[in-house]
Amino acid sequence: MAGDGAAGDAFASKVAAALLPRDVTAKQLGMEIRSVGLGRATLAMAVRPDMLNGHDVVHGGYIFTLADTAMAYACNSYNQNTLAQHAQITFVAPGQAGETLTATAREVTRGKRSGLYDVEVHGGDGRLVAAFRGATRTIAGMVSPALGAAPAN
Repeated sequence: MAGDGAAGDAFASKVAAALLPRDVTAKQLGMEIRSVGLGRATLAMAVRPDMLNGHDVVHGGYIFTLADTAMAYACNSYNQNTLAQHAQITFVAPGQAGETLTATAREVTRGKRSGLYDVEVHGGDGRLVAAFRGATRTIAGMVSPALGAAPAN
């Protein structure tokens, strides 16, 4: 990845800080950014009672949303507007009431307009809850024009 290291991490953090205030879904679900760098992001979400389904485990839609949001911060970290194009998820274990789920996204590959990202969602005890793979598409514009382009190596 271009700009790996401290400069890349600092840049990606500025992009995330510009994106977060506009990310209504992440804010309403109580997601917090744990770390971000170029092509990677880790977000956490505390499970609330209203996130449980009829089986008293976390509804899959919330797990998907957490994974998708982690991917969003990873793929937008270069300050180029990038959207999900396709995604799939495999639920491995149920999320539990009261725990904090953590989603870690990493870039698999990134081209001029398309990218591929893997996201793992883990429960509070470290168990794998879900594996997510998403494809992205870069569109016109920047998350924050004031920041300019991502640093190069």
